[in-house]
Amino acid sequence: MRPYRCTAFVLCSLLLIGTLQAAEFERLPFYEHLHRNPELSFQERETAALLAKTWREAGFEVTEGVGGYGVVGVLSNGDGPMVMLRMDTDGLPVKEQTGLPYASERRGLEQTGQEVDVMHACGHDVHMTVGTETALNLARDRDAWRGTLMVIAQPAEERGAGARAMLADGLYERFGVPDYNLSLHTLATLPAGQIGFVSGWMLANVDSVDIQLKGIGGHGAYPHNAKDPIVLAASIIMDLQTLVSREIHPIEPAVITVGSIHAGTKHNIIPDAAALQLTVRSYSDATRDTLLKGIERIAINNAKAMGFSDDLLPEVGVKDEYTPALWNDPDLVARGVASMRAAIGEDNVIEVSKEMGGEDFSRYGRTEEKVPGFMIRLGVVPEAKWQAYQRGEMNLPSLHSPFFAPDPELSIDTGVRAMTAMVLDLLAP
Repeated sequence: MRPYRCTAFVLCSLLLIGTLQAAEFERLPFYEHLHRNPELSFQERETAALLAKTWREAGFEVTEGVGGYGVVGVLSNGDGPMVMLRMDTDGLPVKEQTGLPYASERRGLEQTGQEVDVMHACGHDVHMTVGTETALNLARDRDAWRGTLMVIAQPAEERGAGARAMLADGLYERFGVPDYNLSLHTLATLPAGQIGFVSGWMLANVDSVDIQLKGIGGHGAYPHNAKDPIVLAASIIMDLQTLVSREIHPIEPAVITVGSIHAGTKHNIIPDAAALQLTVRSYSDATRDTLLKGIERIAINNAKAMGFSDDLLPEVGVKDEYTPALWNDPDLVARGVASMRAAIGEDNVIEVSKEMGGEDFSRYGRTEEKVPGFMIRLGVVPEAKWQAYQRGEMNLPSLHSPFFAPDPELSIDTGVRAMTAMVLDLLAP
């Protein structure tokens, strides 16, 4: 790992972080506007327009419509590395129940055509506010750094599709290949004022798998005249767990969860079809391959063992919306952690556990350029709730919960200081 460079420039830059707050940028009104007005994946039109306008006014060269409603802002400031700062923009189909005065009352149409309530239940409003304020601070104090800052507003993270869309639309070819990629994500189990980090694997491969089962329907009293897809589904569900318990190394993370099963209409009717929906999680590509191949093998061979004919064998499909596992470059992590600790305090930057959730920020480091990336975890739990949780008096709302309500002022301030510190170090003259 590269040692942290404690130079006079860096020390002066860290002192600047506390004075770079934008007089014209009011973080809480900006955050509250974003929170009130979330937009679903692939529909982030108003959000993208606001970010584009704000960055353009700060001096960034802004391009809209990259990979859908993606926005790219580039600020060149002499010779030096390029740092990409990524933020995600989409909300979730969740009805907010926080009771906040700026709670979302927005509704939207899902891709299915269903009308739903919409909420920033994953902290993307925090991400956008931190990223924008950091960018504006750096744009205003260009004497403190040299190089190029690229900020991107990425759509459709919740669908695992936005990063892929922006890369496919020529993100690196059109705007340059960064030397470093930085991002952050809220953490619902860490108090506001603290930053969490993971070196190496942090978040998992995420695959969605559909299994369509075919059978022969009949009367529930005469099962010998039918081929029951529900019994087949039950057998498949139980056998799938042996993939994790008996085919994957015990210390290698892997998860198979059947999140949905649909079949039948009435007590005494054996249906002629059933459908399963699975989420599959892993870290290594080898483990992912084993799980996906094993799911198909178990589904088909269970059907054969139950006497289903070849024309009734299950169909297994893996969704294209695959999210690769997120790897934080250890050298970049060590350098970033040192910068953040100097900026916000040694005790406020702590190592946290890796998780089996997914984040498509990982794709920006999976291209042939292999750009080193680092996503930090931003604590957002208000102090009163954190203390009550520590006393065992309440559970903390998770990400994607209708009750998820960050402490915006302290969370955003901490995120801005941390991100600014890392960028200033990476772009030191």
